[in-house]
Amino acid sequence: MTKIHLHRGDLPSSLDLGPVIAVDTETMGLHPMRDKLCVVQLSAGDGVAHIVQLERTYHCPNLKALLADPDRLKIFHFARFDIVMMNRWLIVDCAPIFCTKIASKLARTYTDRHGLKDVTRELVGTDMNKAQQSSDWGAEDLTPAQLQYAASDVLHLHKIRDALMVMLDREKRTELAQACFDFLPVRAELDLQGWDQSDIFSHGA
Repeated sequence: MTKIHLHRGDLPSSLDLGPVIAVDTETMGLHPMRDKLCVVQLSAGDGVAHIVQLERTYHCPNLKALLADPDRLKIFHFARFDIVMMNRWLIVDCAPIFCTKIASKLARTYTDRHGLKDVTRELVGTDMNKAQQSSDWGAEDLTPAQLQYAASDVLHLHKIRDALMVMLDREKRTELAQACFDFLPVRAELDLQGWDQSDIFSHGA
């Protein structure tokens, strides 16, 4: 059984998750201007998940400091969405970043399956249960199934990153991937300011 620590409101000030932290979020929907950020889950890659159930005041100074810490690398899968939600609701710029979805698209060009479930199955050999993905994350009390689901989204990201870094290096795309990661805060700002559905780099009108 996965070891899970549930924290209400904020991380404890004494918690040290190390220099490389897996991070994910759960929200009330996919529209950052409307749908609240409800949960942030984190792992140091040690098989333990820390789940922060946020209060709607979003007073969580310890969590915010960790996310904004320039000396801690944050691993996400589809970081674009997560950092938009953190920017919108926590008012925090999250960096530096490694996005396993971007890395997968650059390295695993032999497939179009870059969802976390598919990437985890291939690179870690673990099947994930995504049944709770669309559940009510704003509920006052999260169910054991929700906690297990939230934990599973961060527990494998360190191993996935390690495997993808080898592939990126092999294909000579490490620098390209890093440039994409560095651009993500700008991409998030474009999303928040209304350019989420348009490609401003395209030639079309």
